[in-house]
Amino acid sequence: MEVLEQKLNYHFRQPQLLAEALSHSSYANEHRSEHLNSNERLEFLGDSVLGFVTAEFLFKQHPDLPEGDLTRIRAALVCEQSLYEVAQKLELGQHLKLGRGEEAGGGRTRTSILADATEAVFAAVYLDGGIQEAARLIHRVLLDAEKEEAVEERRRDYKTALQELVQRQADQVLLYQVVGEFGPDHNKTFEAEVLLNGSVVGKGQGHSKKEAEQAAAKAALQALQ
Repeated sequence: MEVLEQKLNYHFRQPQLLAEALSHSSYANEHRSEHLNSNERLEFLGDSVLGFVTAEFLFKQHPDLPEGDLTRIRAALVCEQSLYEVAQKLELGQHLKLGRGEEAGGGRTRTSILADATEAVFAAVYLDGGIQEAARLIHRVLLDAEKEEAVEERRRDYKTALQELVQRQADQVLLYQVVGEFGPDHNKTFEAEVLLNGSVVGKGQGHSKKEAEQAAAKAALQALQ
């Protein structure tokens, strides 16, 4: 716990909150006689704490943006992938309490489990130290300028942009196809190609088929432009 507190740059007055934030439901179910709580309730609260802090940040950071743009940026900032990246930065995986089955199945590196634990940790800090301490942590690990630029890159729709580009000429046919996948089931990487009139014009990889197709479309845009 002390190692993780150093990474969080926060010392818990109620260390049981941090312990609960790191307890997956599979662990709590296997230790019912100990009457342990899983981190699911903290995850629920952490989602709202994160949403509020992020909304306030964007409201002040972008005074000229309309509601729709603010909503889209917030959604990208607090998405599962962003929270997973925070968990990796904090090395939350090595501190999780998992049941035997989840442990054997690679739960320490599973994107959804790590993202949920990140929200639970935010809630634990909020309950222990208040909204200012929670906001300070969220700003430090998530809401810096570099992160926002990365999020802006992620939310661009390259497939739509590519479609608009090729439609400037008549009878153009775009086709996406997944040509490979590798890695363990809990952390697969997909490879996709995009073909224009039967010829490959871009390739890309991602942790989902959709992400791989977007990466392929981005590569195609760069090549065609």
